[in-house]
Amino acid sequence: MMTMSQPAVNGVSCVGKVLTLDNMNPNVRKVEYAVRGPIVQRAMQIERELKQGVKKPFTEVIKANIGDAHAMGQKPITFFRQVLALCSYPELLEDNNFPEDAKKRAQRILDSCGGHSIGAYSTSQGIECVRQDVARYIERRDGGIPSNPDNIYLSTGASDAIVTILKLLTCGEGHTRTGVMIPIPQYPLYSATVADQGAVQISYYLDEDRCWSLDVQELRRALDAAKQHCNPRVLCIINPGNPTGQVQSRQCIEDVIRFAKEEHLFLMADEVYQDNVYAEGSKFHSFKKVLFDMGPEYSSTVEMASFHSTSKCYMGECGFRGGYMEVINMDPEVKAQLTKLVSVRLCPPVPGQALLDLVVNPPQPDEPSYTSFMKERTDVLAALAEKARLTEEIFNTVPGITCNPVQGAMYTFPRITLPQKAIIKAKEEGQEPDMFYCMRLLEEKGICLVPGSGFGQKEGTFHFRMTILPPTDKLKIVLERICEFHQWFTQEFS
Repeated sequence: MMTMSQPAVNGVSCVGKVLTLDNMNPNVRKVEYAVRGPIVQRAMQIERELKQGVKKPFTEVIKANIGDAHAMGQKPITFFRQVLALCSYPELLEDNNFPEDAKKRAQRILDSCGGHSIGAYSTSQGIECVRQDVARYIERRDGGIPSNPDNIYLSTGASDAIVTILKLLTCGEGHTRTGVMIPIPQYPLYSATVADQGAVQISYYLDEDRCWSLDVQELRRALDAAKQHCNPRVLCIINPGNPTGQVQSRQCIEDVIRFAKEEHLFLMADEVYQDNVYAEGSKFHSFKKVLFDMGPEYSSTVEMASFHSTSKCYMGECGFRGGYMEVINMDPEVKAQLTKLVSVRLCPPVPGQALLDLVVNPPQPDEPSYTSFMKERTDVLAALAEKARLTEEIFNTVPGITCNPVQGAMYTFPRITLPQKAIIKAKEEGQEPDMFYCMRLLEEKGICLVPGSGFGQKEGTFHFRMTILPPTDKLKIVLERICEFHQWFTQEFS
């Protein structure tokens, strides 16, 4: 006999939900993404409480947890937005307030779109003229090393391309499952995607005592240990580093390429911060350039994908979701499968493709927008360099906080010394000690950071990641409050 709580549908008894935590995809349950994790959820809740008039020891939450430049107050680059406005509303092409070079760019992009509209689908690999411009940009950047537009795939930010490549590389079962080498600390996209694909994460540790440098002996240690339980096939590099802000030397990149060749690994070079280099003596070297400089023994054999994005550098246009990858030495049959795979998603956002075209093909010296464009670009990068310096300087004045130089990217990853009582209290509350610290910081000071445990760190060490993106005056407030809090926290639990 049927009860009221179990109604019959087509004669079949319904017990509970079709989809539950127990029967959903188990790989999805393993996915963690600290950058938008519990601490951010709480920050949003506190923002709502402030709006409702709840009294707090602060008047606003400052989110320094994510590299979202415009959310932190960075102004868009004028030329980029002019062209995008023209592409979105072509009637503005008749408006005399827009410079001629912006109109010319917009017209070229519109002419390459179906129906002369950025509302039309593009080809799955991306608009052809944009891919050509990306290839020319790479050639200029790398001193003339050829780039083939057919090897360029436009993507929904760099993240989408990274996920796609990892999807292609994942296969096997048990001990034959694909192993993916990722740096620790790492950007959680990598650990999340590896978990989602059911691949095996192989952690190699960056050396904090040597400014988060990468050591090939550590790569070797991690690889040899992993061979016991998986098939290592992929080596991921983030340069400049996220969350650690280091910039790799040319020698280091050569060593990594040799290692990848010796061990027959597919290289993934995440280079989305390539314009964000601040430290004296540091310079961005693309993996592709170094690979080709090493000669045909390497340049014709090492398989690699490199990634770039419109979300970082001086642009900070995260919301447009523009990006690209270039694949090198990929088996032609696999490349056909890659093209098939991206076609399932139809195409990357066309406004993002248009924006990417402007990033790789900015105003030239003989064009009317050049001077103002260069000033805006230079000002953004100079401000970031100053904020990088300021962050390191201020943190290192506080006992119990140690901050490496922010050589590049948009973050700092300081090490914090926590009192034993705080570590015990955190464990009692079922939290990682640095999560406990960051939650208390949020509640006491209204500063939202991400605990180091969300990125991985050496056992027994504690960190947090903080973006250097807030405007300088606000950044000083953030740094001041963190320093005050650290001293209070240390006394409270001593």
